[in-house]
Amino acid sequence: MNNLTSIILIILVILMDTKGAIGKTRDDKKPNIIFILTDDLGYGDLGVLFQNQRKAAGKPAHATPHLDEFSRQGITLTRHYVPAPVCAPSRASLLLGLHQGHADVRNNQFDKALPDNHNLATVLKEAGYATALIGKYGLQGLEGNSPSTWEAYPTKRGFDYFFGYVRHKDGHNHYPAHKVPARGPMELYDGEEEISSRLSGCYTTDLFTSRAKKYIHDHQTESDGKPFFLYLAYDTPHAGLEVAGMPYPGGGGIKGGMQWIGEPGNYINTAKGEVNQYIHPDYRQNDWPEVHQRFASMVRRIDDSVGDLMQLLKDLEIDQETLIVFTSDNGPHHESYGYGDYDPTYFKSYGNLDGTKRDTWEGGIRVPTFVKWSGKIKANSKNQTPSGFHDWLPTFAEAAGIPAPANTDGRSLLTLLTGKNTDFDGKVYVEYQVNGETPAYPGFHESHIGQPRGEMQVIYLKGYKGVRYNIQSHTDDFRIYDTQKDPGEIRNLAGTNEDFVNLQQQMKDEVLRSRRPNASAKRPYDKVPVPSVAVDRTLKKGINYSLYPITSPWVPYINTLILDPKIKGSLPKIQWINNSGQERMAVVYEGFLKVEEGGEYSFDYTVSEGFVMHIHEALLFDKDKANGNDDTGTARINLAKGFHPVKIVCQIKDQADHEFQIKWSGKNFHQKDLEVFY
Repeated sequence: MNNLTSIILIILVILMDTKGAIGKTRDDKKPNIIFILTDDLGYGDLGVLFQNQRKAAGKPAHATPHLDEFSRQGITLTRHYVPAPVCAPSRASLLLGLHQGHADVRNNQFDKALPDNHNLATVLKEAGYATALIGKYGLQGLEGNSPSTWEAYPTKRGFDYFFGYVRHKDGHNHYPAHKVPARGPMELYDGEEEISSRLSGCYTTDLFTSRAKKYIHDHQTESDGKPFFLYLAYDTPHAGLEVAGMPYPGGGGIKGGMQWIGEPGNYINTAKGEVNQYIHPDYRQNDWPEVHQRFASMVRRIDDSVGDLMQLLKDLEIDQETLIVFTSDNGPHHESYGYGDYDPTYFKSYGNLDGTKRDTWEGGIRVPTFVKWSGKIKANSKNQTPSGFHDWLPTFAEAAGIPAPANTDGRSLLTLLTGKNTDFDGKVYVEYQVNGETPAYPGFHESHIGQPRGEMQVIYLKGYKGVRYNIQSHTDDFRIYDTQKDPGEIRNLAGTNEDFVNLQQQMKDEVLRSRRPNASAKRPYDKVPVPSVAVDRTLKKGINYSLYPITSPWVPYINTLILDPKIKGSLPKIQWINNSGQERMAVVYEGFLKVEEGGEYSFDYTVSEGFVMHIHEALLFDKDKANGNDDTGTARINLAKGFHPVKIVCQIKDQADHEFQIKWSGKNFHQKDLEVFY
């Protein structure tokens, strides 16, 4: 090879490398991640999911052209679920990677502090991401009135930057500097500074979009290739039903669409419009009540904003290296807050489903979900596998090349999204309590209308949905539906044959094995003993262990479907394993606890290293981050007679001996070593 040829090849390699760095994703490059969460947007509020069908049938319909295109460029998860049908528990479970059987924010606990544990922001920050939350939060803590006094302000929970509404109720006014019907001005924070007085004329959908665009643009200019995680949490189309002040600016991207100016009284380029007056021209129809014109215009504003953001990613040449999720926090609402009578029947915002916000029928918990990652996710694809909000933490962790924390209830959706593997071992679990009843909307099935809500519970098992309303005791039966074939939940399959009789009992057993009681949200089944499992072999005294060579900032979740242990064996009892090599390892202990008499049992640990312990899938101990400084702890659990699977995960960081004792106490014994079998 002559010198000229060598030089040409070197130049070609450099050019190819440069193109890959600024335009396309390499296989080993961590994607930027944008999670777009809307507030009270129903499954049927998207054109491609339902509204386009209504329009074709000549019925009142609104449109989402940009989101329809977004869906065509990626995958639609047609059975994706929130963990509860209102915002606070949904948002907490999303961030924590825990379903409502383990998350500490439950029911209507608005403004309760997000626990100081692993969450989406802390995990991705550890993976090398810049992290930002723009929009609605509502998990800051009930005590305090400022960023310095709120226990769980976003920047205290892993977000490098926060811009938006802190309190839950503030998100009900979409003009922070103005009084609107039923709502006065609200506090809005930029970092730790309250700036609502500067936001004259600013409509929050526009404001959050322009700030998100500025964040992304500034990051790409200043970050030197560092990936970012942006949690963009709109407070619309939740009531009040305020609309923007002027048409959405044309163009989109770097030079068009929403633009950040940052001057008091002129913060964004739409701040000069007539506050709360703009109805999209497609919806200025005399036969449409104004309240519904307003709602349709709010949804269209979100749609325009998403189109604007997608154009920005193209302009910055990062659309190929950005993973984007669009979804909602629960089903459609029925409030207007000062704009007249409103309910979601006019556009059938719940689509072909029954139920709305605060229901655990499909319309209350199934949410529109589109995921786009060009070159990784097949365009115009769909997946009907049931999945949930708690799955996003392990999904994003895997995309970022870092293990998820071992406490997570979620499972990564990445291979499902990319089509590499359709097997998915995740779980959909919902529990929620509220007064009221399912509304008597036209088209709702008679078995749902007027159904008192009370304590509600949902589990997906073997592809079927089990749902209970107004639970009085654990003996109450689940209604069982095949929601893939019967999305309206019309045909209750419970008891129709022996298979469903067996599935009924399996669902009752599984919900007890999957959750832990929480004193702030007591349930009728809290004190029911967790059922044991049948073991079809003779067990030996001792415990199995498996060692995995894995580097993790925390006790890692071990995906045994794709990871093989480096070493495995058994021990006569639970005890610390020293690492004879230099590499960091994770150890998984697995065995069965034998309970001779059903009742409440107390477990105590003295452990000097972080560990996570489950009995069945119930999270007994999470001594990793939240309790990382405590070498001792206690938990109680009610167990039925028989065998109960135990799983303990911990890390081996060095070759030193560490204290590792777990004892238990019951009715007739106290502080015995935990005796296990394998």
